[in-house]
Amino acid sequence: MTEDTTDTEPQTDGGTGIVAPDDETPTWRERKERTEGLSRLTYEYFERARREDEELRRESDYVERDVLAFPTWPHETVRNLALTSFFVGMIIFLSATLPPHIGDPANPNSTPAIILPDWYLYWSFGLLKLGPLNPELAILGGQKLMADRTYGVLANLVVVGAIAIVPFINKGSARRPVEQPFWAAVGMFGVVFAFTLSMLSIKNLVPMNVHLLFDLTFLAPVVVGCVTYAVLKTMREGYMYDLNRRYYRLRPPK
Repeated sequence: MTEDTTDTEPQTDGGTGIVAPDDETPTWRERKERTEGLSRLTYEYFERARREDEELRRESDYVERDVLAFPTWPHETVRNLALTSFFVGMIIFLSATLPPHIGDPANPNSTPAIILPDWYLYWSFGLLKLGPLNPELAILGGQKLMADRTYGVLANLVVVGAIAIVPFINKGSARRPVEQPFWAAVGMFGVVFAFTLSMLSIKNLVPMNVHLLFDLTFLAPVVVGCVTYAVLKTMREGYMYDLNRRYYRLRPPK
């Protein structure tokens, strides 16, 4: 009669090293004092996370498998640091081997014909061109309440404030757009609106009628948002049925 030594045998990783059992896992200080370096420390955390995931999936029921997670420290932190280090290293490598071309220095005595910000700020620059929406008040003798430049700055504050407040309003647990069609439509509205504002900011370079481009700046986001909501709303019923059948194994509705 042989004894079961499954719990006492150390778990290996296929010949490259030994991972300590749960009751013999070294502390962070002990790991830090080892001489193998960061690569060994990162590997042990990855291996521990993999083993914990396998054990939790074996011990949990079908529904709980999709909601189990790991603490931020150390698993997620070490993983993110490893990925960040990789990409930072790639950027440093590319910048060292492929340096960008340095053109002629700027001439302070010559002003360019068209001055534009970086491309990722075109949407903000486009908000400064909303002068036609600045109302002329009859009570002021047909004058505007504020300058067009001030009006564009306030428009930037409104848009940025709306973006910042969305996470506090939408506190749902949806993981896919089809689960919340309204907020998915809001997201598509914002993306298209940023694109149309970017096109408006470079209207001098776009081969299109300026008035038509101005109308499309506000019309296209509304159309895309409505279409997104309608499409996801029609997909929601079938998607929720498939989701419930997967999680709870319900019978098909009659």
